[in-house]
Amino acid sequence: MAPSTRPQSWGTIAVFLVAWLVLSWPWLSGAVTIPYDAKALFQAQLQFIANAFHEGQSPFWAPHVFGGIPQVADPQSLIFSPMALLALVARNPSFRALDALMLALLALGGLAVLMFFRDRGWHPAGAIVAAMAYAFGASAAWRIQHIGQIESFAFFAVALWLLARALDRSSTVYGLAAGAAAGLMIVEPNQVAFLATLLLAGLVVDHWLSQPSLDQSVRKSSLPLVIAGVTTLVIAAIPVLLTSLFALSSDRAAIGFSEAARGSLHPASLLTLMIADLFGAGSPTVDYWGPYSHPWDPNEMSLSQNMGEVYVGALPILVVLTFGMARGLAWAREIRFFTIATIVLIVYALGHYTPAFRLLFELLPGVSAFRRPADATFLIGGMTSVLAGYLVHRFVTGTVPVLRARHAFVAAALLIGGFAAALAVAVAVGRLDAAVMPVAEAAAWIAAAGLVLGALSHLRARPAFASVAVIAPLMIADLARNNGPNESTASPPGRYDILDPDTKNETICLLKRLLHQPLPSARRDRVELVGVGFEWPNVGLIHGFEHTLGYNPLRLAEFAEATGARDHIAGPDQRIFTPLFPSYYSLLADMLGLRYIVSSVPIDRVDGSLMPGDLELIARTRSGFVYENPRALPRVLFAPNWLEADFTKLLADGQWPQFDPTHTVLLEAPPDHPPPPGAECDEPVVFMTRYQNTLVEIEVISACGGFVVLNDVWHPWWSATVDREPVDILKANVLFRAVQVPPGHHKVRFEFHAIAGAVMELGEKIGETLLGSEN
Repeated sequence: MAPSTRPQSWGTIAVFLVAWLVLSWPWLSGAVTIPYDAKALFQAQLQFIANAFHEGQSPFWAPHVFGGIPQVADPQSLIFSPMALLALVARNPSFRALDALMLALLALGGLAVLMFFRDRGWHPAGAIVAAMAYAFGASAAWRIQHIGQIESFAFFAVALWLLARALDRSSTVYGLAAGAAAGLMIVEPNQVAFLATLLLAGLVVDHWLSQPSLDQSVRKSSLPLVIAGVTTLVIAAIPVLLTSLFALSSDRAAIGFSEAARGSLHPASLLTLMIADLFGAGSPTVDYWGPYSHPWDPNEMSLSQNMGEVYVGALPILVVLTFGMARGLAWAREIRFFTIATIVLIVYALGHYTPAFRLLFELLPGVSAFRRPADATFLIGGMTSVLAGYLVHRFVTGTVPVLRARHAFVAAALLIGGFAAALAVAVAVGRLDAAVMPVAEAAAWIAAAGLVLGALSHLRARPAFASVAVIAPLMIADLARNNGPNESTASPPGRYDILDPDTKNETICLLKRLLHQPLPSARRDRVELVGVGFEWPNVGLIHGFEHTLGYNPLRLAEFAEATGARDHIAGPDQRIFTPLFPSYYSLLADMLGLRYIVSSVPIDRVDGSLMPGDLELIARTRSGFVYENPRALPRVLFAPNWLEADFTKLLADGQWPQFDPTHTVLLEAPPDHPPPPGAECDEPVVFMTRYQNTLVEIEVISACGGFVVLNDVWHPWWSATVDREPVDILKANVLFRAVQVPPGHHKVRFEFHAIAGAVMELGEKIGETLLGSEN
């Protein structure tokens, strides 16, 4: 662009930042906070990182949920996220700080869209429409609680802009920058990042095909693309490897087509492109009646009500239907890639509602790793925003061909058809009363958009900023009204008081007191929170106690199979028992050191097999009933004897052999140096002297050799030493860790080594694969 246009660009940026401030203010002010996953999952993860940093610990292993998980490999952990910067600078990152950084990322995405438009010489009025719709449209507004996906979505816009620059200018510098943005986009893997990566690849192909000479275009772009790819790998390779290995060892190692298909976007959800909140997803006065609700099918509730919201504004949808579809400008060469991308993403999001998703699931590597094609709604909103901004650019610059009668008829048919379809759907499910107002309001917003377009047609001879000044207020008012704070995206901060490290909640305070155990000690008791509320399962990450369950899409498969742990435990009816953990009165519960159970209902309504006296009610708080299991075993034990056992069979049938875990340990195979059977030791002493996230130190004094058993979850990335000499960690009692020690006084040290352990595990898997192929 010529230097004379740059003040105009700065003016557009200023308008966007003002719009961002207005639309973000409810959260920035602290009046409301982003709810649900942003708090119950991600705020807890962030506070865990802060606790680790400020206590001089590593956050790479989290013992506080699901008996322990490799936190560094969890794509939800925020360890590789910009959010982790909050944990570095603040001992207790506030709700408002996390919300502000989330919104700042959306601002970054919007600014990247502005720069993309500027580089192409497209009108600032189109740029402001695209940037605002990108940052505050569709899932960027309605699913803002999904921090990882928001991060990927924001960095996708940056990567798109920088990659386009690298291609247009054959620039290695911009290739490096694009690779850095792409690395940040995928460093915490999720489906938005996966699809965005495919879009970036598509942009490269589109660039090659748009040039006069394909060979020359490929040659000129080769070096920038290589640099971009290498930079992406440097940033993201290790985190992606860690996550991949964790996923393989989790209970989501394989996702079947039927499970993924349940996360398909219903075609009726596309009506929200035109009619904001048609189904009442954000209204506290309307019972949600859209797809995946009781009025549709009470047996199919696989998507949350806000996942089908794809509204990006009345003006964007008006220009897409009128100039893009009716007049055919969506197929103009310079925007065709975004049109095709939007269509492909919609087909993908619809999942099993089209036959295409089955083919993609079976043939396209990576698709089968994700369970919810509806996640494509983030990028549907993004691509639609860019397309709409381009069409506004064409209109404001007077380059839209004349709309003939047939074009006007098609445009009117599309608009009327959309409203008619919405009303027909409402009649079909018996909710016409709930649909009338959203439809009428949508018609008013589209009429207002039409008036603004009429005003813009008279400003073509004026400075470009005049058009920006006219169009921005409509976009702000529209998005504030229709995509602004609602029950899906904003809640009073006080609702999440228990996530405050300094909470005075009586249940949290009681548990912290009961579970406090100074070292040295053999004990480190665990707790289980049963259906106390959606925001409760991860509170241990914040307050430092260890929960046998938790809230996270990933957990180690063997632990989940043994204990019945699932994604979350928001309601008491979600507690699933297993053959190995059939009741709170069970050997596995005792070995886990499950000392306290907090239930929102009397415990016999959760575990009907309990007999009087099995658990002792020790407190009744406003949050629930607090019970004690007096049989809970210490965290560390010394066993002079061992028995061989089939752990796979144990998991399946739950039939333990006759043994006392305080004297005997179950192993999958004989140890290298089996101690003599039937050994008895006079009062062996074993206790922990240090217990941190990734480091456990134990001392043992015994007159005979045997096994130090640490009732923490076994994982291949842990290593152990006895008196500083490396030893094997044996999988003990199905889930736990043990090391063999000789008679005498010894110091045992367990350490978690994520990268070295992952590389070793990867090597073993490659070796197994090669041996398998040879056989």
